[in-house]
Amino acid sequence: MIRHISIKNFATIEKAEIDFHSGLNTITGETGAGKSVAVEAMSLALGSRADTAYVRSGKNKAVIQMIAEDKDDEYIITREISASGKNICRINDEIVTLGHLNALCKKLADIHGQYDHQSLLNPDHHIHLVDLYQKDQILPVKEKVQHLYQSYTSLRSRLKSILEETAKNKREQDFMAYELEELQNAQLQIGEDVELEEKIELLQNSERIYENLAGAYQIASEDENAALSAIKRMSDMLMEIAPYTQVLDDLSRRTNELYYELEDISSSVRDCRDTTVFSPEELDEAIERSDLLKKLKNKHGRSIEELIAYAEELEEKLSSIENADALKTQLEHQLAAQRQELLAACEMLSTARKEAAAQLEQKITKELTQLNFNDARFSISFKRAEHLTSEGFDNVEFLISTNRGEPLKPLSKIASGGEMSRIMLAFKKITGDYDEIPTMIFDEIDSGISGIAASVVGHKLKEIAATHQIICITHLPQIAAFGEHSYKIEKQTDESSTYTTITELTADEKVQEIARLLGGATITDTTLKSAKELIQSSK
Repeated sequence: MIRHISIKNFATIEKAEIDFHSGLNTITGETGAGKSVAVEAMSLALGSRADTAYVRSGKNKAVIQMIAEDKDDEYIITREISASGKNICRINDEIVTLGHLNALCKKLADIHGQYDHQSLLNPDHHIHLVDLYQKDQILPVKEKVQHLYQSYTSLRSRLKSILEETAKNKREQDFMAYELEELQNAQLQIGEDVELEEKIELLQNSERIYENLAGAYQIASEDENAALSAIKRMSDMLMEIAPYTQVLDDLSRRTNELYYELEDISSSVRDCRDTTVFSPEELDEAIERSDLLKKLKNKHGRSIEELIAYAEELEEKLSSIENADALKTQLEHQLAAQRQELLAACEMLSTARKEAAAQLEQKITKELTQLNFNDARFSISFKRAEHLTSEGFDNVEFLISTNRGEPLKPLSKIASGGEMSRIMLAFKKITGDYDEIPTMIFDEIDSGISGIAASVVGHKLKEIAATHQIICITHLPQIAAFGEHSYKIEKQTDESSTYTTITELTADEKVQEIARLLGGATITDTTLKSAKELIQSSK
């Protein structure tokens, strides 16, 4: 419930502090006194969009603070509107977004004005009111429908995607097959292009390599003064004198090692010479192969590794095209089975809704009768939608006839504001029992009614106030008399400004205010007596 609201520099309100109570709180005031300003301030605190026009003239900012309770939690809500357009929302002194504030305040209070019946006038919302009426029975089935619908639409999207992809692929099938054959015939190997470049360079220089290897071997082993022979003679000479000193022994050993090392090198040079053969045919083959790889890389703009991966991708696509009909048939069978399961769940949901709707019809009709609609008929229409949705296949709409002999019509066709106000009140009496919103704010929903109908509305508001906090802006004495806590809004002016004040009334002041509503500016003993009688009859 809302316990307190503080309003500073908001429109004509310079400063106001209001303590609200549980039960029925009524706010009255002369026309133009600023009742709508108070409602706008409460609406702003509860998350409506800010407008700099509400900042009091000559002030930098307007500030509205509200203290509200929800079960065991207390919230201090602050809205600041700067004249420059800056808007700040706080919950318990922590800055939050407007969306965050809205989400919280939807659980705290519900504001209804004379024309604020969108949820009732919009047929799209009617199904949710029915679902909430018996939510313990309906919501589990509804969750199942939503889950099945999600699976069904996901599978349907997959089938559609596969069909579109298959149709596209079939148009490109011949080209993909040609590309795959070309790549497969190339028998690509990772790193082959680099190896070929090295091989070509080697083959192109093989004649020079052979000549140098042959020359090197000749110098080492075949010439008259070959290096090996010279070192051998040198080694023999040193070996004869090696025993005389350690130095000579070391020189002999090192020369001998050098001889064997050079002998090994000479053998390797000979082997390389013997295996180096200049082959124009092999060179041509390597160049041809390298040109093919370059052509494929340039054509596709991919490396050898990427071309191998692309060939695998093409093979997979072609395989999927070949298997598309079988996959399509399989998915169509799965989709048909899921649709049947979804339809069965929708039937269960529709049955549960119709059971709830039958009870809701009776309760709303009873409430309408109590609100002086003696000949009213209320019905909840069910029509099957053309397409399945996550809500099932029901189109739900509230129909009503408020006069005997008239046909049932959609609520949106009800022309009278007074009738709509009472119909909305009947709904709030029922829905208020299960929407768990602790506070209801009614802004002159009594417009268009008077006399007996006004007294009936007052009784109904007091009845709702037994389980909810009600804040009601009214101009009718028949309703104001029912207020357990009464407030008066007054507008005062001085030479330079206009001020709106909001005051909680004592019991005597309440009698005076009811008398004013009954008799206007002139309050007589008769109007005072009538006011007291009206208050007494409301108890």
